[in-house]
Amino acid sequence: MADPKGFLNHGREVAKSRPVDVRLKDWNEVYVAGSLLPIISKQASRCMDCGIPFCHNGCPLGNLIPEWNDYAYREDWAAASERLHATNNFPEFTGRLCPAPCESACVLGINQPAVTIKNVEVSIIDKAWDSGDVEPQAPERLSGKTVAVIGSGPAGLAAAQQLTRAGHTVAVYERADRVGGLLRYGIPEFKMEKRHINRRIEQMRAEGTRFRTGIEIGRDLKATDLRKRYDAVVIAAGATTARDLPVPGRELKGVYQAMEYLPLANKVQEGDFVAPPITAEGKHVVVIGGGDTGADCVGTAHRQGAASVTQLEIMPRPGEDRAPNQPWPTFPMLYKVTSAHEEGGERVYSVSTTHFEGDEDGNVQWLHLSEVEFIDGKLTSKPGTERKIPAQLVTLAMGFTGTDRENGLVEQFGLELDERGNIARDADFQTNVPGVYVAGDAGRGQSLIVWAIAEGRSAARGVDRFLTGVSELPAPIRPTDRSLMV
Repeated sequence: MADPKGFLNHGREVAKSRPVDVRLKDWNEVYVAGSLLPIISKQASRCMDCGIPFCHNGCPLGNLIPEWNDYAYREDWAAASERLHATNNFPEFTGRLCPAPCESACVLGINQPAVTIKNVEVSIIDKAWDSGDVEPQAPERLSGKTVAVIGSGPAGLAAAQQLTRAGHTVAVYERADRVGGLLRYGIPEFKMEKRHINRRIEQMRAEGTRFRTGIEIGRDLKATDLRKRYDAVVIAAGATTARDLPVPGRELKGVYQAMEYLPLANKVQEGDFVAPPITAEGKHVVVIGGGDTGADCVGTAHRQGAASVTQLEIMPRPGEDRAPNQPWPTFPMLYKVTSAHEEGGERVYSVSTTHFEGDEDGNVQWLHLSEVEFIDGKLTSKPGTERKIPAQLVTLAMGFTGTDRENGLVEQFGLELDERGNIARDADFQTNVPGVYVAGDAGRGQSLIVWAIAEGRSAARGVDRFLTGVSELPAPIRPTDRSLMV
């Protein structure tokens, strides 16, 4: 273990952020480069010999957190990287983007600030890349079997890498022009620079994974034809059907889904546009939805020079401490201030949009709302609380309702859906169609990046066993697992 007295001798320290007035002038990651490494050994030493490491259960991947904390404390970075990669294909993604349910389950977190697990994780993998410890792992021999993976988000990439390393010939189909799925076009550059994706893709190419971009299965290539070409298929197409807001004025120009707005900002950073076709510059921006996607819209609007930014949430403001019905080690709903919120704007809770108001040219100008409250478990508008706020750009960030049903993929494969509208699968992640598997949000519903990677790894084991009769690939989870997430 690390220093037995580390949690007594050292308080919690987290990564330092660049000053707001500096980082708003660019799109680079908000954290000060290199600020973690000098303190990370002390932070890793706070990991206790707790007997039962509940962080394992808090993490869907079952990351070996005490082990790599110990190596980080001793500054054995190569060993730390090996332990980190034993359960996680892409720790540089989770280390930047995961909400860290492992920290909520940390035993130290019962009565002290939890171990900075996420910061230790990203420090280990960044050090590994800098030291050349991350190398391609090409298979020793090929199986002669072929697999198609639909979707190149974290679930698809994890499944593809595992199956390639198992010796199968894998092709990843992505409908966008670049590989990465929501990692590429849904996550702003200031949260994760895309160079992290690019070098992983190069590693996977060197291992033998093939990528086919600009091809949407169901439209550009029929699902039935794809099934004939490959011995197995993994569907990791995500849950991309956005929840809409059917209120008067929704049709006005200037009201967009978050995933219509965010990708354009990322495409500017990729060099596709000089300026985004949809911009917040000089506008009063309203973001509807209080989650991470909403926060991404807030940070993007700040960098584009919005006149004001207001984020609306229909639920009450969460507390800053655990509620009685969310005890340790469950993942609690807490009031969270992201880097985007540090940069300004207003957050308004317990409100519901009633309608939009536009000008004579059909451009949105005002958003009308009212306060809401729960009465007998039912969300009810409070009389006399109606008001309007300026809104020249509105982004809808209210989550997703399921996989895309318009491209024909579900119907062409003949897939069954579960009661939640997701693609149904069995304990091996296989759908009702033999040889067709599903991983990530397409089967689970909208969830976290760490769940997507875990599902991709588990589905890969199911595919490997289907193709060869046996598999040595790990299976972190089963489709019904919820771990300690609520």
